Amino acid sequence: MHRLLKFYGIITTLGMLLVLLQGALVTQTGSGDACGPEWPLCYGQVIPENPTIETMIEYTHRVVSGALGLMVIIHAVWSWKVIGHLRETKLFSLLAVAFIILQGLLGAAAVVWGQSDAVMALHFGFSLISFASVLLLTILAFEDGKPASLTSPKISRSFRGMIIINLIFTYMVVYTGAYVKHSGAGGACDGWPLCNGQIIPSLQGGVAIQFSHRLVASLLLITILIMFIQMIKHHIKNKPLLYSGTASLLLISSQALSGAFVIFTGFTLTATLSHAVIVSLLFGTLSYMAMVASRATITRSS
Repeated sequence: MHRLLKFYGIITTLGMLLVLLQGALVTQTGSGDACGPEWPLCYGQVIPENPTIETMIEYTHRVVSGALGLMVIIHAVWSWKVIGHLRETKLFSLLAVAFIILQGLLGAAAVVWGQSDAVMALHFGFSLISFASVLLLTILAFEDGKPASLTSPKISRSFRGMIIINLIFTYMVVYTGAYVKHSGAGGACDGWPLCNGQIIPSLQGGVAIQFSHRLVASLLLITILIMFIQMIKHHIKNKPLLYSGTASLLLISSQALSGAFVIFTGFTLTATLSHAVIVSLLFGTLSYMAMVASRATITRSS
């Protein structure tokens, strides 16, 4: 059932992950203005002549983002028509299209007029919401026709709240991480887990930005661990929650380790991109858990 839609959804989801990676690459290499203050042209040309590496990074990001924008729109319309009977389909279709357009406009505005670090940090966040929406649309195509008992578990109101809080908290952590990159505060803390040899450093300038990100990321690890323990105690028989809950814990643990790896390797490209991929997968996994929780029958216990 829906074989072509499933295949297209997988390709589009992977494409959106590539867009997220390219965005992180543009930021990491400082290539955001490598096409000059022009958009959609690059130095006044459709295809730049004799481009530098930075220009190719920025130009390729624009081309791939544009192509994926069209793919996301096609995927959203296709899903609306084929699996529109599922209650989440229309919402995720709208979110996928709206946020891929918003991230494109924000990127264009940054090139032409420039933006503050705080605003540019939203660029990655907007792409992340579109990625998660495309991912959930793809999952819905696979879920269509499955028994409701599998995709709609019984959970407590507090556990559902825990999932939603972790999803929102993850987005906040993503934003602080993006702000660290755009503000150039990545190297403000020497060492890990201590910051410049201190448990609580002097909170000024880039140190305050970097330390705040570390703090909220550590809190997220704790809250996801608590959610995992609750899931094991009360929902271990529900496979969607078991698999996604376990994946969330593994991903947040990997994210913490990759953050340390970024520091110890001196912000190498591989380490930085790995950090971006892991948090994107974590957000997508928690988004799925939130979708499952939104369908759940609320119980008094657990």
